Amino acid sequence: MKVVVGERNLLPHRELLVSLLPSSVELSWHPTFDEAALVVDLADADVYIGGRVTPAMARAGVGLQLVHTGGAGTDKVSFDDLPAITQVANTFHHEDSIAEYILAAAVMLRRGLIAQDSALRSGTWATSVYQDGVPQPPTMRGAMIGYVGFGHIGRRTADLMGAMGARGCAVTGSGRVGDTAGLDWHADISELGRLLKESDVVVVSAPLNDRTTGMIGAAELAQLGPDGLVINVGRGPLVVERDLYEALEAGTIAGAAIDVWYRYPSVGDHAEPSGMPFHQLPNVLMTPHTSGVTRDTFVGRVHDVADNIGRLVDGRSLERVVWPVR
Repeated sequence: MKVVVGERNLLPHRELLVSLLPSSVELSWHPTFDEAALVVDLADADVYIGGRVTPAMARAGVGLQLVHTGGAGTDKVSFDDLPAITQVANTFHHEDSIAEYILAAAVMLRRGLIAQDSALRSGTWATSVYQDGVPQPPTMRGAMIGYVGFGHIGRRTADLMGAMGARGCAVTGSGRVGDTAGLDWHADISELGRLLKESDVVVVSAPLNDRTTGMIGAAELAQLGPDGLVINVGRGPLVVERDLYEALEAGTIAGAAIDVWYRYPSVGDHAEPSGMPFHQLPNVLMTPHTSGVTRDTFVGRVHDVADNIGRLVDGRSLERVVWPVR
């Protein structure tokens, strides 16, 4: 069985993946995304590991039995171009890492630590101890955290926030949230306005699709208000790009942590993440889609990927199949 690996985040765990796979599996590694090289290599492949499958790659993989993304997202997979025999599976294990990021970002923004760091680098002690007019910031105790989407990430974040004394509410596409511990209330997306009005911090982790693209725009941000914070760890286009920038610039909302963006590098490590100058704003924490990128995350994902390939070799049913939809 030939397995083509196009997920660069698995490279640090190459030995682990090899150790977990049956000896009959042949691995072909691609340390950088080169569509032309991948098209050639996929011609006789049985499995592709990677989150980006272009139409050309999908059409080239005529014998692909499995496309296994290296994470949860499947929005970059060209499903319609895949062979009828192909199953697509995903993996998670990022909830602890992302929940830590959300908690850290919320504390940094709520306490004004980014602005304090910037001021102190120029010699200014921006604290009420030394400066008139500087407010004393609140802790997380009693804060309302609004979750737009409440899957693995929301559940784990609510656990951490609850330990800090924060409250929670959530809206999802279906209105269901599973375990409701730590939530004051939950509802379907029709209650997004209520969530925004009641929340101090809004955590966006919904999946990106036709229904959720642009779900938070100028009107929704205005409902959050001048003390509210947005933390987006889902996908950039869930929040309207220009509307978010203008709300931050005007003080319509207090701040944002943005880990997911509107533009990504196609080659190399350089690309402007947005057409708007978010980097000029003092109330934004900008990170390059790293909230879930930890060793713990990818060790867990390697085990999931290896398990599914082993199942494929043995003729057993696969886990976490997202396509074809059952």
